[in-house]
Amino acid sequence: MRNESLQDILLSSRDAGFEAGFAKLRSDMLQFARLAGADSEESRTVARVLGEVAEQGDDAVAKYTREFDRVELRPDEFRVAAEELARAHASIDRELLATLRRAIANVKAYQQRIFIGDRSELTQGAGIRYTPIRRAGVCVPGAAAPLPSTVIMTVVPAQVAGVREIAVVSPPRFQGSIHPVILAICHELGIEEVYRLGGVQAVGALAYGTQTIRKVDKIVGPGNKWVQAAKRNVAGDYVAIDSIAGPSEVLIVANDQANPAWVAADMLSQAEHGVDSSAVVLTDSQRVAEGILDELGRQLATLPRAAEAMESLKRFSRVIVVGDLDEAVRLADEFASEHLEIQCGTRSCEVARRITNAGAIFIGPHTPVAVGDYWAGPSHTLPTGSRAKFSSALTCNDFVKSISLIEYTAQELAAAADDILRLAEIEGLTAHARSVAIRRQG
Repeated sequence: MRNESLQDILLSSRDAGFEAGFAKLRSDMLQFARLAGADSEESRTVARVLGEVAEQGDDAVAKYTREFDRVELRPDEFRVAAEELARAHASIDRELLATLRRAIANVKAYQQRIFIGDRSELTQGAGIRYTPIRRAGVCVPGAAAPLPSTVIMTVVPAQVAGVREIAVVSPPRFQGSIHPVILAICHELGIEEVYRLGGVQAVGALAYGTQTIRKVDKIVGPGNKWVQAAKRNVAGDYVAIDSIAGPSEVLIVANDQANPAWVAADMLSQAEHGVDSSAVVLTDSQRVAEGILDELGRQLATLPRAAEAMESLKRFSRVIVVGDLDEAVRLADEFASEHLEIQCGTRSCEVARRITNAGAIFIGPHTPVAVGDYWAGPSHTLPTGSRAKFSSALTCNDFVKSISLIEYTAQELAAAADDILRLAEIEGLTAHARSVAIRRQG
């Protein structure tokens, strides 16, 4: 059942001006995903709020929680009591809890398998030691529905890395507090420090510390444009951050072995994130492309939020017929999508090996993005907006830092002394040279 209003999202790379049109589509998407410039009103608002939190602490946090979230909280009410966490855990549906525990086990097993920070070495005078950061802050969005997967995908990697202190913040959008499912999963994970705070003020509290909230060393987790702008503002000077996360996106490479109904379903799974999300298909099969459009029409008719999904599809989503899979790989690497699905049947692994830019690659017809979002083990905290060209998925290794180790014997220093002196002297650093030379005098 073709929805004619979707016909415009079907393109061909053979069309005149395709390259320019594709570049404009990506440019428009990136422009929308990018945070406002430093001289914008939005950025000035973020800077003002952060400045007040840094200077006034709890008073500013309470003020902006009242202004932005319409919730009145005293500083002694910011933190969720241990009894409330335990109560939420006791009341959670037991089948849901069992599912959450299996998801936690999957994520933990994967993160332990890839962990690099459990070793230290010093050989031939040089080496490295990995140490976990001391304290991390996790931002959990306060969406209409709870997002326990976000807690799992951010907290478990930190715990595997050995982070001793983890503080979770989430805006008080559920009856003036945090949804009980979020509280329950925090309790399940042993997180005792949970604050019913969100937005710029929560990021500021984590970055600077207040009278009741101690500062952290790294802030991770998703959030709206205000949270991301706040993270960017404090990054580097006060804390580390994971990345700047924009609207969700998927790119699907499909050949003639792909199932159009499955591809359409995966496009719609991104479209339901909101009107600013994107789903792009690159296929070398006109038949598959036409089938995807037909399936989008059928499946849209059954969605509760069909109007929003339609707007999302028409805005930033496309089904593009390319000349061959080589062209699909080239465009996919240029796109550098957050989620990249390869639905090419028996050729899926071959195509996946050729991709160099993606947040996460979902290989084969039986690996929809939802598998990664909830279950497989890798974190769903991924780079968006082409940032996959230079950044990576959040892992346990993002919660460790390395310390260089250097130990020379007298003989080793003597053997290197002339070269070190020569380098110090050419740079005009006399005291550097003396610090070596003085040791030659015994």
